[in-house]
Amino acid sequence: MAIVILDYGMGNLGSIQNMLQYLGEDAVISSQLSVIEKADKLILPGVGSFDAGMAQLESAGMMGLLKEMVDNRKKPILGICLGMQLMTLGSEEGQSDGLGWLDAHSYKFDFLQDTGLRVPHMGWNSISVTQAHELVADLDEEPRYYFVHSYYIRANNPNQLIATANHGHAFAAIMAKDNIMGCQFHPEKSHRYGMMVLKNFAKI
Repeated sequence: MAIVILDYGMGNLGSIQNMLQYLGEDAVISSQLSVIEKADKLILPGVGSFDAGMAQLESAGMMGLLKEMVDNRKKPILGICLGMQLMTLGSEEGQSDGLGWLDAHSYKFDFLQDTGLRVPHMGWNSISVTQAHELVADLDEEPRYYFVHSYYIRANNPNQLIATANHGHAFAAIMAKDNIMGCQFHPEKSHRYGMMVLKNFAKI
């Protein structure tokens, strides 16, 4: 089984599956551990709050299997939006520890009223690739992606930072460490730009 999109009650799953299927990839949505265990690759989506996301993973019984698949079997995994934030050490949004796969933390966008910048950061924004990676292979010169988030990721380890975006200040748009990858934007809402990222992930 090629790609399993993890259904733990916190994501926009159908549109991710639709885009992957449009690309000709075998992608299924599942909460069943027996299905997840057979995956060649995993996608961890996420919309909502940090603590709720971690609690949902735990209540879905996925935590142990996820760590086995990612840490021991080295299966490629892509976190999307909250899914990427759950891969970090933790977030200002909650008290729970993250999965700890990426050396980073999440922080709340906090601007003075006269900046004119809104929270959540919502809409199209360009990214700047900071180092070569399979996930960003063959991207356009100025790729643009669709973001919806009130918390941003700050990478502690620059070696894991693949691309940045800017909303008042720079933040991590894509991070990666070995088989673990994440994007803050929504590739499934980002048309041809997002399609390329998912295509690249499917080829890894």
